This record gives sequence, structure tokens and C-alpha cells, in this order.
Amino acid sequence: MDTIKIEKRQVKMIAHRGLSGLEKENTHAAFVAAGNRSYFGIETDVHRTADGYFVLCHDDSTQRISADSMVVEDTAYEALTRLRLTDMDGIQGRRDLVIPDLADYIAICKKYGKVCVLELKNAFTPEDIQKIAAIIAAMGYLEQVIFISFNLPNLQVLRRLLPDQRIQYLLDEYDENTIKILRENRLDLDIRYTALTPRRIAALHDAGIEVNCWTVNDPEHAKTLIAAGVDYITTNLLE
Repeated sequence: MDTIKIEKRQVKMIAHRGLSGLEKENTHAAFVAAGNRSYFGIETDVHRTADGYFVLCHDDSTQRISADSMVVEDTAYEALTRLRLTDMDGIQGRRDLVIPDLADYIAICKKYGKVCVLELKNAFTPEDIQKIAAIIAAMGYLEQVIFISFNLPNLQVLRRLLPDQRIQYLLDEYDENTIKILRENRLDLDIRYTALTPRRIAALHDAGIEVNCWTVNDPEHAKTLIAAGVDYITTNLLE
């Protein structure tokens, strides 16, 4: 199995949790697989460990990706990074399938020239958001990061800290207040693709807001969104 190629015009394709349709999500292998292809960016999810480090995992616990169940934010960094993750077939054994930390991900994106699309999972303290930004800045890659989060206060802290940073508000649904919230906080949008219509995309663009959408794996859905004018598509397998 390989990626499914589509005619994407000017749309920027984002590899969801790395190239998670081919390799285990949020691992070095998934990030490198995306890096070796034509994706504009690579998305991942960051949590704070119990002892103040930053690691990459989508869920709050490791139960779905490993034979061992640990709550990420209640567990120390060393214990988490020692875990061996299960492969795509559910079998545990590959030595390279481990939980990466934030610096691992940034280094891979930097090596392959990919934009980082970094989701802040759950609520972070302002101090931790500042630490995340400082780690990326020290690696010389902050300008190549788009921050995303479902937690609006996370994004408000980021906007105060980084006035010119690209930031997208993650949403499940679109309502009459969406554009107002985005404009007030100077945010772009990253929304479930089923919530979008051509009229909504046009209204967002008229307000100066870029539109990302997740998670699009059907080529026909992607073609419809591309024709409607989305700016980004986040996907597990399309390229």
C-alpha cells in the first residue's frame, strides 16, 4: 500500500500524525515517511509528561498504541520513551516504534523541509506553552510551525506570546460565532471537513481566514473540498 495521489492544485497537504496511513501514527517512522513525500506539512500532538518534558501522542493514554497502558501526563518521560509501540498490524516488536519527544519531531521536519503542524493537546499552562515555543525557537524552526488546538485559551496565550505566528483553531462544528471568534483572536481555522460548505469557505476567505480541514481520506471528498477552495487538507494517506 502507498499514498493515493490526487490533483491538489494549490492546496497544501498535511500528513496527519505523520504518514499514519502507512506507518504507526506519531512515530519517527511516520514522520520520515511523510518527509520523503510531497507533503507541505506534518501534523502531530504534544503532551506534557509528569516531569515536565514534551512528548508526542494523540490520546491521553498509551493503551491504543502499546501493550502497556500509561496516562501520558501522569507518567515520567523516561518511562514513556522506553515503551515499545505496536505496529500497524497490532504486533509489538519493532525497535524503532517508540514515543518521540518534541525535539525529535522538529528535527525531522527541519531535515525534510516540512512545516510543523503542532497540536497542543488538553490545556497547557502559559509557562509550558512558552517552554514549547522556546524549544522550537532554539532549534531555529519557529517560523515553520503552525500551532493548532481545540483549547482556545492555549491559542490566546500563543497569540500574546507570538503575535505573528500562524495559529489555527481546531473545531468539530461551524456556527454563527465561528468567524467572530477567529477574527477577535486573529486565528485561522482547522475544522472537521464535514462542517464545511462552499459558502462557509467563501465567507471565511472574505474575512481573511485560511481554512484547514481534517481528516480527509476519500479522494472524492478531497476533490470537492479543493474545488470549494480550502487552503489545507489534513489526511492519513492522500498525497
